[in-house]
Amino acid sequence: MKVHEYQAKEILKSYGVPVPRGRVAETPEEAGRIAKEIGTETIVVKAQIHAGGRGKGGGVQVVHSAQQAQNAAKKILGMTLVTYQTGPAGRIVRKVLIEEGMEIEEELYLGMVVDRSEACPVIMASREGGVEIEKVAAESPEKIIKEWVSPVTGFRPFHPNKIGFGLGLGLAQVGKMRGILSGLYKAFIEKDCLLAEVNPLVLTKGGDLIALDAKMNLDDNGLFRHKDIAALRDLNEEDPLEIEASKYNLNYIKLDGNVGCMVNGAGLAMATMDIIKVAGADPANFLDVGGGATVEMVKNGFEILMSDPEVKVVFINIFGGILRCDTLAKGVTEAVREVKVSVPIVVRLEGTNVAEGRRILSESGLNFAVAIGMKDGAEKVAEALKRQ
Repeated sequence: MKVHEYQAKEILKSYGVPVPRGRVAETPEEAGRIAKEIGTETIVVKAQIHAGGRGKGGGVQVVHSAQQAQNAAKKILGMTLVTYQTGPAGRIVRKVLIEEGMEIEEELYLGMVVDRSEACPVIMASREGGVEIEKVAAESPEKIIKEWVSPVTGFRPFHPNKIGFGLGLGLAQVGKMRGILSGLYKAFIEKDCLLAEVNPLVLTKGGDLIALDAKMNLDDNGLFRHKDIAALRDLNEEDPLEIEASKYNLNYIKLDGNVGCMVNGAGLAMATMDIIKVAGADPANFLDVGGGATVEMVKNGFEILMSDPEVKVVFINIFGGILRCDTLAKGVTEAVREVKVSVPIVVRLEGTNVAEGRRILSESGLNFAVAIGMKDGAEKVAEALKRQ
């Protein structure tokens, strides 16, 4: 689950990470009042959406009075902000963050993710702050400093020392980095984060280190421990189909292709998307119905697939283990009868009760193309697309 910048900053602030003074506003008038209360010479008005690159899209404005802040908020609120992360459709801005401006000497990058290859968190830092870390990693990987934190010994004093001195900071700033990194690490661990990022972490002309921006992605599987965090979820920032899928405990992610995929098991789902690409087609989604899916869950999953107008072919790829092939076949046939389906459906079934599943499909009177193996299924999908 993602949270807004202002929400991430509130979390980090509770862990002792310094952030600019500011509050969120939903109307221009409220923005003006907050700017007046802050009272600094420079005010920053920032669009709040779950995407980066807001400044380049016109979603961040620097102003010098409460009236200017109100005018800027009026322009930003309600706009469709398009950035490199939103895609061409963009996102509607419903909130703005009003903050005090900073006298910036330098912009740094600081972030933490889970390194699955090392099975532990890794701290990443760079002097290339304000730039997408993916771009830095691709073009200048030597500019990224990394420190791994052992889950056995945990965060130790030498971690911020190596990061701070590695960035070339002075002794006073390294001391401040200790508090910031300690807070960032505690928030990352205690809130079950997948990502905690400060970009940029600014060094002010006064010598302070301030989290000028913040991003946090939280593990959905840990939200049952954090009811307060779960309450921060903004459904306006999520794809409607993904929201619908979550109601039925289905793992669904919308993609940009035209082949609707229904698979059981995340690994098989990833392999299915890969083989679809190899066959010359593009997956429209990731949909893992899970090992314990019921007829009703399969039916709901299929209806979600057909709600995507970009889907031109459906590929159902099931290896029957916990989810039996006959259960899948019943769910799909019921869904196809209820939903007006005008696209080809390719089905590949293997595993428990596969013979019964194939019998249900063949005797349904519906037009299914049954594939033998994943390669055959992907090729049938590609052929069906060509006939569209």
